[in-house]
Amino acid sequence: MNISTRQLRAFVSAADHQNFTRAAAEVGLSQPAFSALIKSLEEELGAQLFVRNTRNIELSAFGKLFESFARRSLYETDTALQHLQDYAAGRIGKVQVAALPSVAASWLPPVFRQFRAQYPGVTTVLRDGMSQECVELLSNGEIDFAIATVDHYAAKLERQLLWQDQLHLICPPDHPLARQRKRVTLEQIAQYPIVNFVSHSSVRQRVDATFGPHTLKTVLEVEHLATASAMVESGVGLTIVPTLTLYQFRRPTLTIRAIEDSSFKREVFILTRKNRLLSRPARAMCDMVMAHVAGLMHED
Repeated sequence: MNISTRQLRAFVSAADHQNFTRAAAEVGLSQPAFSALIKSLEEELGAQLFVRNTRNIELSAFGKLFESFARRSLYETDTALQHLQDYAAGRIGKVQVAALPSVAASWLPPVFRQFRAQYPGVTTVLRDGMSQECVELLSNGEIDFAIATVDHYAAKLERQLLWQDQLHLICPPDHPLARQRKRVTLEQIAQYPIVNFVSHSSVRQRVDATFGPHTLKTVLEVEHLATASAMVESGVGLTIVPTLTLYQFRRPTLTIRAIEDSSFKREVFILTRKNRLLSRPARAMCDMVMAHVAGLMHED
């Protein structure tokens, strides 16, 4: 059986108006064409749908049974098509992002506020974690894009540089490096105990790559910024953190010092999968992130 939505709409219109002339006008057909369409539907079904008289028509017993099917089918078809149109237009859907915790806490709140205002029907999901975790989520197709550093897992990903995040030394206010007027050097930092981050942290990887021959005196490895700051406050050691995390260390009990080596920074990228188009909402959020970061650079 091959019944078209065109036939169903004609049938429902005739049932509503109980008149072929008015129904034909509603669906934009001549009366002969409309009558032929209804007749073809009846032939397809093998039953009469309307009882005709000189002025009006009314549904047959079979037509009354068929009416509920026709209206339900049209509703489901129209709902499905509207859903697809809304998705294609970016009015509904889901955007899933993974980002470094420092990015999630600094850049993304205003971006998500702007996105929610412009795309209220789109669900958003944010996964904040270490760079390696973000890259793996993207590589596995679990998210739309990631904001992270790049490591060996990223070979099949597209990357766009967003930010060069300078690294800084954090120490107690009474520490010798806190009191000196010049920028601290790598050689000076290497002389003191260090509260380092875990090995899969993007900061730790950059620290290890930069210090090279200057072996650090790592006395403790931690994963969270709050733990590192508390350890420095307690005199366990010094720590090294990027600019995006400095808001966690701006307090009277800590001192932030610039490091002499201007190349001592980590690069933060927007990462997407190669040969995969982002949905319209995901592309919009990606653009909002880039615009936000560009604004921060302009302020600097």
